Amino acid sequence: MSIALIGLPGSGKSTVGRQLARRLQLPFLDSDHVIEERLGCSIRDYFEREGEASFRDVEEAVIDELTGMARGVLSTGGGSVLRPANRQRLRERGHVVYLRSSPEELFRRLRHDVNRPLLQVPDPLGRLRDLYAQRDPLYRETAHFIIETGRPSVATLVNMITMQLELAGIVPGS
Repeated sequence: MSIALIGLPGSGKSTVGRQLARRLQLPFLDSDHVIEERLGCSIRDYFEREGEASFRDVEEAVIDELTGMARGVLSTGGGSVLRPANRQRLRERGHVVYLRSSPEELFRRLRHDVNRPLLQVPDPLGRLRDLYAQRDPLYRETAHFIIETGRPSVATLVNMITMQLELAGIVPGS
């Protein structure tokens, strides 16, 4: 079984995904880490040097490859849903969980993070609101499940996701 986590930057995809994979005893993959290994540099550096379109090409190839794997938990980059091919592959090849966070909640978590290229702008909260307005409909279109992240702990979010997957018969109940 393949489970993919989608959501805005800072919604907890990598952190929650790592714990979910441990709980379900599945391999964990982070598409951003795979991309950085392939590129040999940070996404931020590549983004600045080559531009967003070139980055999205690399991301699409990696998402295609990773969603083709039979088992695991996949954390995706926040913009992975921008390309229709990625949305289709994620939805058809696995079970997609949207970790939904409000722009205000994300800003609270990310306001000191300098490693997010899309947030290095004069008004990061405004940028998060714009990203949310643009991407929330795409996340909803792609997702099989929506989990409101709010302020629960990582363990609570993992429990919420696991319960949804159990109820849907995707993973056996404990």
